[in-house]
Amino acid sequence: MRLALFQCAPGQPGDAAGNMARLDKAAQAAAAQGAGLLVLPEMYCTGYDIGAERVAELAEEADGPGAGAVADIARRHGLAILYGYPERNPPGRPFNSVQLIARDGRSLANYRKTHLYGELDRAQFSASDTPGAVFEFDGWQVGLLICFDMEFPETVRCLALAGAELVLVPTANMLPYTFVAETLAPCRAYENQVFLAYANYLGREGGLDYCGQSCVAAPDGEVLVRGQGSRLAGDLAPGDQLLLADVDRGRLGEARAQFSYLSLRRPSLYC
Repeated sequence: MRLALFQCAPGQPGDAAGNMARLDKAAQAAAAQGAGLLVLPEMYCTGYDIGAERVAELAEEADGPGAGAVADIARRHGLAILYGYPERNPPGRPFNSVQLIARDGRSLANYRKTHLYGELDRAQFSASDTPGAVFEFDGWQVGLLICFDMEFPETVRCLALAGAELVLVPTANMLPYTFVAETLAPCRAYENQVFLAYANYLGREGGLDYCGQSCVAAPDGEVLVRGQGSRLAGDLAPGDQLLLADVDRGRLGEARAQFSYLSLRRPSLYC
């Protein structure tokens, strides 16, 4: 399967039409280059550092207008799309969510962020108490996480133990935390022997400088594609990058045949 990551500047809050127009171009470019799945950064539909009041105002249901617009783009270009958005949560602050829309426009999975980063996250969102589940997509067993979730080793490990082969991580990672993209993402892939895709912003929003460095890492830790230095794709906006990587299930078997971290675990020794 060919994955595409859309590393881009943050979207404009309230400009749903503009954000979807930019996504439409990215999806068209990804499909033209054979991608079956396009992964967007965290909170793509609205931007991330936009303030609690704006997040609450723009929040919508999982089957709301944003989902409908993404589904239309997915159907027209024939590829699946994983996008981030604020999900309405009447009892409290919205959830920071991602949703995977299939190429036929169906919703395949919706995941809510479980680990909130700092005061910014806690002021804007509610943390979900529901861990990510593994589901099937195009013959692959897939798990979802969001940004800070991946920095806890237990989250990727739990998905791997549940059978995940590919973990998708929309993120809004900022300076000075480049080591998360450069080191932790490949490490999480290696220690769990899974493919891991990490899609980040690049540019400034509010008080944050996003560090880019989007990547796809293989089960042996090799980085298959990295945001910095990748070519621009077609007529995307200046600074927007479409990163492509091919993931092969055979590579999973090769990595796990040498040794298997999962089967060699001794849980009775661990905290």
